[in-house]
Amino acid sequence: MKVLGIESSAHTLGVGVWDGRKIAANEKAFYKPKKGGIHPRKAADFLAENAGSVLKAALRKSGRKLGEFDAFAFTVGPGLGPCLQIGSTMARSLALRFKKPLIPVNHCIAHVEITRHLTGMREPVIAYVSGGNTQIIVREGKRYRVLGETLDMGLGNVFDVFGRELGLEWAHGSVVEQLARKGKYFGLPYTVKGMDFALTGLLTAATKALRTQRREDVCFSLQETAFAMLTEATERAVALTKKSEVVACGGVAQNRRLQGMLRTMCMERGARFAVAPDEFNADNGGMVAYAGSLFAKQRFAAGDLKVRQRYRIDEVALP
Repeated sequence: MKVLGIESSAHTLGVGVWDGRKIAANEKAFYKPKKGGIHPRKAADFLAENAGSVLKAALRKSGRKLGEFDAFAFTVGPGLGPCLQIGSTMARSLALRFKKPLIPVNHCIAHVEITRHLTGMREPVIAYVSGGNTQIIVREGKRYRVLGETLDMGLGNVFDVFGRELGLEWAHGSVVEQLARKGKYFGLPYTVKGMDFALTGLLTAATKALRTQRREDVCFSLQETAFAMLTEATERAVALTKKSEVVACGGVAQNRRLQGMLRTMCMERGARFAVAPDEFNADNGGMVAYAGSLFAKQRFAAGDLKVRQRYRIDEVALP
């Protein structure tokens, strides 16, 4: 099954190719605002402007022609409405033109499934950490079950908002990670409720601390506290489910400190830890193409093809 996948949930227009054995291409264009956060309409305009060139690059890299694909997959949600519409329109046009099936893919499912595939982990506890989503997940039969999650905002958004408070030209979690390497710890609010956690209080306290503390120290303390909260919740999930595998996925899973804390926790519990290469934790079309191949035999009603800005992973019926 050869599937072309299109990712457009937020700032990335990604086109990936699953050739039945591997990801044969994974090209992307990334919207980077000059200042402030992501404006949905401006991001969507950027994705539309770059859709053609990214598609051509993916086809060139894979050596495939559009008529050779068995299906076209796209991110149906969750995400920013205007951005999701770009990928949806693109995939619909291709499916109609070549008379091939159209496969809607949940963005969170795509992150999880490509990670399971690349790491070889079959039934892990999943720490899914991205901009809009931060959840502890396990698979139970034909559904993913959310054992714990943020009660307010995603961890990636916390770092992005904090980066703007720092006055960074490119307010992104990766910049916070770099500054944190030069910092020292001081106490910040820590809020874990079972396997759920809250992050806005931590963000507010870290922002206020910038008035009196070195920004490197604030970055370090913010990062340490947030990751400790996530690691504690993940450990509780491991203890509850008695699983011996843990994976991290999503954009924030690229953070080496988070990986280290989860790996240490797993070593202490006799569990294995794994994370996919950075390329597949950042939003990308390859994960959508692979996830699309898993759902290729399912029948989809017209309503299933409409973009859903709020589309939870536990709403998806698995193949």
